[in-house]
Amino acid sequence: MTEIKEKCGIFGAYSYSGSDVIPLMITGLRALQHRGQEAWGISTSTINPYKQKGLLTENLDKSVPILEKMTSNAAIGHLRYSTVGGSSLRHAQPMAVGNKFAIAHNGTISDTKTLEKNLKERGISPNGCNDTTLAGYRLQTLLKENNWDWYSAIEKLAEELVGAYCFLIITNDGKVFAIRDTRGFRPLCIGYHKQTESYIFASESCGLYVMGASLVRDVKQGEVVRLDKNGMDSFSFYKGERAAHCAFEYSYFAHPSSIIDGRSVYHARKELGKQLAMLYNGEADVVVPVPDSARPAALGYAMESGIAFEEGLMKDRYAKRGGIRSFIEPKMVDRERINRWMVAVKEIVNNKDVIVVDDSIVRGTSSPNIIKTLRNAGAKSVKMAVTFPPITNPCYAGIDFPTHQELVAYRTCGANATVEKANKEVAKAIGADAVGYNGIKQLCKGIGLKETELCLSCNTGDYRCLKRTSD
Repeated sequence: MTEIKEKCGIFGAYSYSGSDVIPLMITGLRALQHRGQEAWGISTSTINPYKQKGLLTENLDKSVPILEKMTSNAAIGHLRYSTVGGSSLRHAQPMAVGNKFAIAHNGTISDTKTLEKNLKERGISPNGCNDTTLAGYRLQTLLKENNWDWYSAIEKLAEELVGAYCFLIITNDGKVFAIRDTRGFRPLCIGYHKQTESYIFASESCGLYVMGASLVRDVKQGEVVRLDKNGMDSFSFYKGERAAHCAFEYSYFAHPSSIIDGRSVYHARKELGKQLAMLYNGEADVVVPVPDSARPAALGYAMESGIAFEEGLMKDRYAKRGGIRSFIEPKMVDRERINRWMVAVKEIVNNKDVIVVDDSIVRGTSSPNIIKTLRNAGAKSVKMAVTFPPITNPCYAGIDFPTHQELVAYRTCGANATVEKANKEVAKAIGADAVGYNGIKQLCKGIGLKETELCLSCNTGDYRCLKRTSD
């Protein structure tokens, strides 16, 4: 069986005034588009999800007539960002599980063998499934075995799941469930839209703000929240596991306007830039951000160092996919194509010593092109300051770098590289005059969380937070 892993954005809504929530779904999913660019989908209680490839704003001539007929006071939606399986609609979500419910997932179940084993023991052998479908079918069997007691079934499912997961589920009788794993790897929050009297679930709070909804709170670690005609209810299956919030969400993946577990992503990135400036006090004429996610960090670097901040790089917004994030494109050729259309502002960088600030260096695909672009525009020297520590190990909790060999820091330094070695070797690999990474200490200080509250497995190779507590 080919294992398809998903790392995505999810959004759900339930209106207590009976208002149609489909317009909210479209607005909310569009606000979360940075979390998934390959496909999207929406499901109501009919358990007949509507899905399309590409961006939400593409193929609107096909989508709008269908969406206008999907009137419902409850719905869930999904934006897909995958590692394996391509952009086939077959793997798009939400996914119907029989005719009882549909499920959408953000994260990665790292142990699918246990799910497969338990399903096969019950005579179910789904072929070509992803981790979402396996979890959905296993939940269905547990519901049948527990007399359709959702809380009991979810608690038992959680005992079998290893990895990162946030699920949204809509049932055929109109209930909506939100589930967050016991480590809190991926973000998930609750909002309220006063105009339609709707409670909302969203991967990030930026999905709330765009429609004028307010942030109520985060879904807690190991919590199920249910919305139905009787109101909001919740149940905890938390067993005391330590938090393992994804540090990469704060440095790159999440939108800067979002609040995750009580912390501003924008302020975290700005502070990460300040930490870099305190660590590396080199002289330069100008600090330039890599657009778009590194802007707050570059501003923080400039404020702390006293070096002028300038927009010396621009994305081509007029290209068809000029605003797309290269990191989450599944194919190397697409990543390179996006970064090729990065344009330097010659008047800013010509004859200047440039410090270019980026959020991370993962594969080393983007950085050489960026450095070359600045040199071609006349930069005397180009040093790269990087907010996220060297990534030398694969992620198995929901970010798309699943192998050692694709990681430039691993290829040049090995799995246990020091920051000092990575600075030297990665600079050679990408053609920079110098590279300066934040260390784990600076990362934690910038985010405002302790090392024991973050998942840092891609930096340390320590995957204990991805094991069952009982193991």
